[in-house]
Order: sequence, then C-alpha cells, then structure tokens
Amino acid sequence: MTEHSLTNETPTEQQILGACPHDCPDTCSLLTTVQGGIAIRVQGNPAHPHTDGVLCTKVSRYPERTYHPERLLHPLRRVGPKGAGQFERVSWDSALSDIAQRLQAIASQGPDAAQAILPYSYAGTMGLVQGEGMAARFFHKLGASLLERTICASAGGEGLMRTLGGKLGMKVEFFAQSKLILIWGSNSVGSNLHFWRYAQQAKRQGAKLICIDPRKTETAEKCHEHIALLPGTDAALALALMRELIVHDWLDHDYIAQHTLGWEPLRARALEWTMERAAQVCGIEPEQIQSLAADYGCCFVKQQPAAIRLNYGMQRVHGGGNATRAIACLPALIGAWRHPAGGLLLSSSGNYPTNRAALQRPDLLAGRTPRTLNMVTIGDDLLRDASPGFGPKIEALIVYNSNPVAVAPDSGKVVQGFARDDLFTVVLEHFQTDTADYADYVLPATTQLEHQDIHSSYGHTDVLLNRAAIAPIGEAKPNTQIFRELAALMGFDDPCFTDNDEALCRAAFPTLDYAQLLKQGFATLPVPDAPFAHGKFPTPSGKCEFFSAALAAQGLDGLPDHVANRELLGSSIQYPLAMISPPARNFLNSSFVNVTSLRDMEGEPLLEMAASDAAARGLDSGAVVRVFNARGSYVCKLKVSQRARAGVVNGLGVWWRKMGQNGTNVNELTSQQLTDLGRAPTFYDCLVQVEALPQPATLTSSTESQNP
Repeated sequence: MTEHSLTNETPTEQQILGACPHDCPDTCSLLTTVQGGIAIRVQGNPAHPHTDGVLCTKVSRYPERTYHPERLLHPLRRVGPKGAGQFERVSWDSALSDIAQRLQAIASQGPDAAQAILPYSYAGTMGLVQGEGMAARFFHKLGASLLERTICASAGGEGLMRTLGGKLGMKVEFFAQSKLILIWGSNSVGSNLHFWRYAQQAKRQGAKLICIDPRKTETAEKCHEHIALLPGTDAALALALMRELIVHDWLDHDYIAQHTLGWEPLRARALEWTMERAAQVCGIEPEQIQSLAADYGCCFVKQQPAAIRLNYGMQRVHGGGNATRAIACLPALIGAWRHPAGGLLLSSSGNYPTNRAALQRPDLLAGRTPRTLNMVTIGDDLLRDASPGFGPKIEALIVYNSNPVAVAPDSGKVVQGFARDDLFTVVLEHFQTDTADYADYVLPATTQLEHQDIHSSYGHTDVLLNRAAIAPIGEAKPNTQIFRELAALMGFDDPCFTDNDEALCRAAFPTLDYAQLLKQGFATLPVPDAPFAHGKFPTPSGKCEFFSAALAAQGLDGLPDHVANRELLGSSIQYPLAMISPPARNFLNSSFVNVTSLRDMEGEPLLEMAASDAAARGLDSGAVVRVFNARGSYVCKLKVSQRARAGVVNGLGVWWRKMGQNGTNVNELTSQQLTDLGRAPTFYDCLVQVEALPQPATLTSSTESQNP
C-alpha cells in the first residue's frame, strides 16, 4: 500500500513548467498540473507575457492526447503486408539490435553506402533537443544522406533573407499599438492566437485590420476588410501597392535614400503594375487595391505605424519566394520601420543565438559530404534507382517527428515508395499513423509531457524550457534516448553520444542564464524594439535590399517580381478550379487528428466550394464528391460555403489518409514541384476538377446551410 492510501489523503498537486512543442508561432509556456504522477490538466502559463494564461483548443487537450487509448506504448515489428498495419510486440533490445544490424549491413557496402539511409523528420516537435539534437549527431556519424527540410517555410525564409537579411522583423507585442494591420496569408484566429489578441487590442484602440487571403477565414470575418485574391498572386498585389505609393508620393524618401538598395529599378518595375493589371491577375476589383494603398499610404502621411503580419500560406506557390520579397519591401517605402509598431513580421527565428553546431555536431561527418535530398520530393526519390546524378537507391528510411505518407505532396507516389518490399523503414511515433502502417519497426516515443527540451520561437523572442511533467508511459522513450542506444549498438563511442538531455538543452543556448530558465520557464532575448529604425539590416549591404546581388549572381532576377503559378487558373479545361489546402482549425498538420474531442469538432474531411461553382456542377452541400487531377483523386463531403471564393476550392487538411472515404487525403492532388526560391513545396499551386459521386445508401442528404 502507498503512503497516500494509508492516510486517505489526496495526492498533492504539482505544477510543472513546460513549453508547447507544436509548429505554431506562439510557442506557449505551459503549466502542467500533476497529481499522483498523472497529468490532469495543461494550462497556459499566466506569468509568460505572450501566453498570458491562454492556450488554443488543441493544446488544452494535451492530456487527452498523452493518455489516448491508442497511444503506442511498446516497440512493434511488422508481421503483415506493408500498409496493412499488422504488427507484433517485441522488446526494445530485439528491435534496436535488429535495426542496428540492418543499418550496419547497408552502410558497410562501400565508402558512400550509408547515403542509402535517409532520415525524414520535421516539426512534429519544434524542440531543439528532441528534434535534431541527438538524431543529427547519429546521422552525421553514420554518414547518411542529409535531408533538406523545406516542407513549410523555406520559400518565405529565403525571401526574407534576400530582402531583410534574415528571419527578423517586428516584435509581436507592438502590433497592439499599430494603427493599420495587414494580415496577409494567415488565419490568425486558428493558427496564431496570441498575435490575434494583440491585433484585437489594436482594433479596440481604433486600428484598421485588413485580411488578404483567398479564403474567407475566421480571421477575415473579424477584420474590417477582406481581399480575397487568387492563390499565387500576392506579388502582383504588392507591386500594384508600390505603384500607388509612387504615383501619390506616399513615400519616405529619406528612409529610401539612406536605408535601401535598388530603389530605381524597383520603382521602374512597380510602375508597370497598374491597378487594372494587378486586379485582373489577382481576381479582385481595382478599387480594392486603390483603397488598400490609400490606407497604407495614409499611415505615412499621418506618421502612424502600419504593420504587416505575414504568414506562410502565401508562399506555398511557385512564386512564393518572390512574393515574400515584394511584400517585405513595402515597409521601407513608407518608413514603417521607424516605429516599433510598424514594419513586418513573418518569422522572428533569426533573433536566436542557437548553437546548432554544438547540438548537431556536423563535425562528425569527418570531411564527408553526403548528398542532400529534399523532403518535398520524397515520393519521386523513393521510386528512383541508383544513378550517377542521384546516388544510391534509398534502402532505409528513419522517420521521426513527421507523418510523410499523410503530409508530403503527391501522396500517391509517396505511398508507392513506402510500400516497397525492399525498403527498410523505422518510425518513431506516438500513434499508428498512416506512415507507421508502412514501417518495419514502430518505436514508441514520448510526448512533450514526458521528456526535457528547449525551444526557440518564430512568433516572439523568448526561449522556453520544457521540463518532464510525468514519467514516460509504457515503454515509450525520448527520441534522444532511442538514438543514443542505436549509436551504442552501432559502435559509435564518441563522448557526445552520452550527453544527457539537460546537457543538450544547455548546449543550445550557452549564453543564456539557465538558472532563470529553470526558475520561470522562459528567458527574453535582448532584441531592439524597432530593429531597423536606423537601417542596419543584416544584409550584405546593410540596407533593405530591393535588389539582391546574391540572387543576380545565381542567374536569378535580383528584383522581386510576380511569378505566376505553374498550374495557372484558366489554363486547363480539364481542371478549371484552383485548390488550396489550409489546415482544419482543430488540427495542426496531421497532429491531433486522432484526438476524439477535436475530430468531433471537425466532423469529417470537407471541400469548401463557392455557391456559383457548385451550381455550375449541380452540387449541393452534403454531396459526396470526387476531387481529382492527373495526380490522383480524393473523395470527401462538399460544403457550399461563403468561405470559398469563385474559382477556388478549399480542401481542409491534413486528415490521415486512413480516415478518408477512399483511403486518401487532399495531398493525393498536390504537386512535388518546388518554389522559385528556397526549394519549398507548392501545395497551393494546384488545379483540380470536382464531380459528384452517388451517395452510399447508408448516407442521408445533408441539410447543411450554405453559409460557413
């Protein structure tokens, strides 16, 4: 009997400081309440200014996810066909010994043979330790292929780098003092909740909020105006705004002269973009551009701060890098950077003094230069044979912090690749995801409540420490421990493979006061309130670079321009509709899809369509439809909704394939093509057609409203 049962006392509650691990700019500070070794509640930390005690619906249900009845608690070995999800329980010793032997057998075939082994990971956790800490050390020592991790943000990141000099911008808290906020390519209500709270403060103080997004999101509904441009036309809109600023002389000539590079050629290009030309490209009215420019220019005239909250939705098209560049030029034209509450924010991650070399130890490559494969093209790459240009055929795949069978584009090919009988696949996971179904071994990983980690952010400028709130459930192990044990079995005896998780956390930010992190869970970086008020951009010239000599040296256009979608609306009779695939509000990529309470809120996979497009096809809300193009087809329910503009359908994601009506999801339709800059995916550069399917007898007609 325990001491508690002898005394009949309720176990004492403890609160453990942590950090949200998910791919969101807010990076909230968490308080986990633990009683008797059980996490009973997860809350936002009220002592952290950006979190302010508030969590999104998803993360507030973290105990439900951690204690989910389908949680993987033991190592599993496949016993059925790939994709069937048939596994047997095995011991950790048996699983890791066999994995190590299989990897050694591949790596021992020649000097570069280890390149046939590929790690595949992304932001299932944003933690620097459980992400690419010990894992990177392991793969560097092994000499495995490197992974180009571009599936989310690298087009926008490259655009910022070539214009502002890095992933830098406004401090998010100063949006509360802005007088005009352009929310561009972001559904902040669902994906950037704490920024939205600052925007609401500004709104209550008289600020005007304008949302620029193809979809009428929850955010667009709550803004003063919504500009529903076509996907992939953001640069055209930005260039037309520049033209209006020029012709009306709403320009800070002093700031332009002192702190920018390439104004005259940019001016010439912008003057080509009349409101009428841009309106035709964007699928909007010229008056909307005129009004937007007047609002933005008026802030210069009145010396009021104008701010842009840019997000990653707008850069998931062919011209995403150029679009980011064009938008990032705008604040310098009106001198918006002079104000703490003016400028632009896409990502703040460039502020962090992260010592990635100490964490990831690239020196373990010992002079080797393995090939680099792009995670976006995994479907094609898994189906390639060895060749001089490609290198060895991929023989082994180690997946952690990702679910590529669900989230990678052109997923029909991804499935074909994962189904290869000669591919050895290991998946570290919490649940039996679509990807785990194709594994040879599934290894149970810990959740954020069960391990230690440290976090930067791309939405604010605080470092957060996550402390384990509970012991690992079942036989789950942290990613770090799994790779430590594999390293030992592979004979990797470098001392760095014995570093514990606290040592890794300390190595990530050696200049920070770790005692402060332990005490309050976060530490604020010393970032200037108005970082570019006096120029000093971290570009090669020290200026905001309208013209990038670095891009020109690569044979690319040194100026930002509108780069049209590869799959251009109106160019195909077969596939006349553009499709974007924004995240469902209660999911985060493919995470949380199996959390019952959140899935109940979403209901089922949906395609949103404008009433005019539905009427042209004889479709009503509730119809089961086939969405298709040359890459594949996806079956789901239709919702006729004001959230969709004419000519564009919204395939909400990312549902697990196994939950779809025909065993697919929206990524059956998306392309492996890459962006103009940053080698990122073009998820929103996608044409489709939609047709009705006969409803099964078990389904009844829906009486859903045509309103959102």
